[in-house]
Amino acid sequence: MVMAYKIKAHQQERIAAVSHNDGTGRLQTVEKDVNPLYWKLIKRFDDLTGVPVLLNTSFNENEPIVDTPHQALDCFLRTQMDVLVMGPYFLLKSDNQANSANRKAFAETAEGVRTK
Repeated sequence: MVMAYKIKAHQQERIAAVSHNDGTGRLQTVEKDVNPLYWKLIKRFDDLTGVPVLLNTSFNENEPIVDTPHQALDCFLRTQMDVLVMGPYFLLKSDNQANSANRKAFAETAEGVRTK
């Protein structure tokens, strides 16, 4: 994602989340045979919305970038994130409100399990 490419003017509103103020965006392609699970996620999003684009951004909130599944789950539970997809797992915040409220206990349990 080193290069910024011009997004066609008629597509900028359609993919506003990935369009910079100057009308460019950073392209990253996903090949079906290289990353089939992620490719299928993008394809399913396209099937549902008609937009074959997902926003790929740094995964963090005022901290170093998330590096482990444990950190990803912790970030998901304590932020306003709606959905977390990790490999074959798809988590909705609406299904995890109790876990979000009790994140400290979860984090302590997860740490204990992870270190054994």
